[in-house]
Amino acid sequence: MNAEPLPPREAMEFDVVIVGAGPSGLAAAIRLKELNAELSVVVVEKGSEVGAHILSGAVIDPTPLDQLIPGWRDDPDCPLKTHVSDDHFFVMTGKTSFKVPSFLVPPMLNNHKNFIGSLGDLCRWLAPKAEALGVEIYPGFAATEVLYGDNGEVRGIATGDMGIGRDGEPKASFTRGMDLHGKYTLFAEGARGSLAKQLIAKYQLDKSSEPPKFGLGLKEVWQIDPKKHKKGLVAHSFGWPLSDNIGGGSFLYHYDDNLVAVGFVVHLNYEDPYLSPFDSFQRFKTHPSISKIFEGGKRLSYGARAITEGGYQSVPRLSFPGGALIGCAAGFVNVPRIKGVHNAIGSGMIAAEHVATALGAGRSNDELASYEDAWRASPVGKDLFRVRNIKPLWSKFGTRVGVVLAGFEMWCSTLGFSLFGTLSHSKPDRATLNPAKDHAPLPLAKPDGKLTFDRLSSVFLSNTNHEEDQPVHLKVADMALQKSSEHDVYGGPSGRYCPAAVYEWVEGPDGPRFVINAQNCVHCKTCDIKDPNGNITWVPPEGGGGPNYQGM
Repeated sequence: MNAEPLPPREAMEFDVVIVGAGPSGLAAAIRLKELNAELSVVVVEKGSEVGAHILSGAVIDPTPLDQLIPGWRDDPDCPLKTHVSDDHFFVMTGKTSFKVPSFLVPPMLNNHKNFIGSLGDLCRWLAPKAEALGVEIYPGFAATEVLYGDNGEVRGIATGDMGIGRDGEPKASFTRGMDLHGKYTLFAEGARGSLAKQLIAKYQLDKSSEPPKFGLGLKEVWQIDPKKHKKGLVAHSFGWPLSDNIGGGSFLYHYDDNLVAVGFVVHLNYEDPYLSPFDSFQRFKTHPSISKIFEGGKRLSYGARAITEGGYQSVPRLSFPGGALIGCAAGFVNVPRIKGVHNAIGSGMIAAEHVATALGAGRSNDELASYEDAWRASPVGKDLFRVRNIKPLWSKFGTRVGVVLAGFEMWCSTLGFSLFGTLSHSKPDRATLNPAKDHAPLPLAKPDGKLTFDRLSSVFLSNTNHEEDQPVHLKVADMALQKSSEHDVYGGPSGRYCPAAVYEWVEGPDGPRFVINAQNCVHCKTCDIKDPNGNITWVPPEGGGGPNYQGM
């Protein structure tokens, strides 16, 4: 018996639809209303509230924020209150650490004009600013579908239906999604956005760019002993516990009232299928120079997020008929600076200006080619261009040689030239894993529950919640391939690269079975990036599900 067809979705009309209430989406909305208060602008956000899904280091370059909201420094409610006062780089070994002399650090890595804080809280502060200008913001609604016109142009998005059971049938609580039509639609979904991924494929936006590259960032916020707190201290490191052929490093930021943000980034082009970024992060905290900071402290929160690392070469074409990509959906992270917020805000403002111009000329649903033409000459493009070779150098030569060459390249860039031209990235991150037979399982220490932790207790701190009776939002295209390749050839790396205990291979009477604990998912998107066959696709679950990060 065929199920009854779903009723049609109701539709709402806007001048501009924005997908994602992160820094780029909110900056675009605010700038649009500043340019033309009569424009109707809507922002949809899949998190239960603005900021719920936002995670960043975060040391923030305030330059574009100064342009967007000039008086923010005088607002007592703004969460950015800690200036960077000390800025250090360290090389880590298993027993000790070596500080890189300040005179060797390229000037572009200087953080002394920047602020430390929570990006999630910054977005929570920006949202009312946008609403005060007349922007409509709808948290708890996931954009699940791009709406197209008769000529293939983007006409808006549809939000997902609510109240669909695991069996795919409507439940008693069923609510139909909405069609949000816009003259232009801006996609600000963050790294590996599900709709941005579809748009890149449909319009072949990446045909002239390098493969996208990613890292996995893991972060905890601790409250520590006031005697150990050094407000304004920023420390970055590379080296141990990662081997020379695995890119990545740590951050440690002291801010506000005895808070420390500690994090670890692993570049996802690693080869060893037994590597666990989560366990590497926990191990990092046991280093003698690090563990003493957290003695007597309390872990307050945990989260993880994919980071765009391809930079200038990997940015796809940003414009297409009816819309554009902005922020990390476009890939605007400056890898050596470990910063993307300034470029997210900057790109949102640039896109808003070109949208406002187009609307002012009576245009709609055509391509914003002027935005594509403008971004590379903007501060965003210039910021990425001067560090374009850092990721390729690191990937090709390893940490020891690659970091030295990268430092040399940044000094040359400061003087206005490069000896390397523009280097290319290698293959996509999913294609870099070696077969398990070429490696040995890595020994893992049992977490002590005081300094080091397991995945499940960490996910608990992320306040992650999903309605369990809903379709699994992690789509495996071919389960037989998952067994024959991901398990049999690569040793089941999904259980190790996932930072939230979503995936596991369970032995049963008929052999190993792939289990997906979708309710644990923190929406980091690593599986969508690192599965060796591209066999797992992340799609948005029911709106409002996922983490509810506080202070991240």
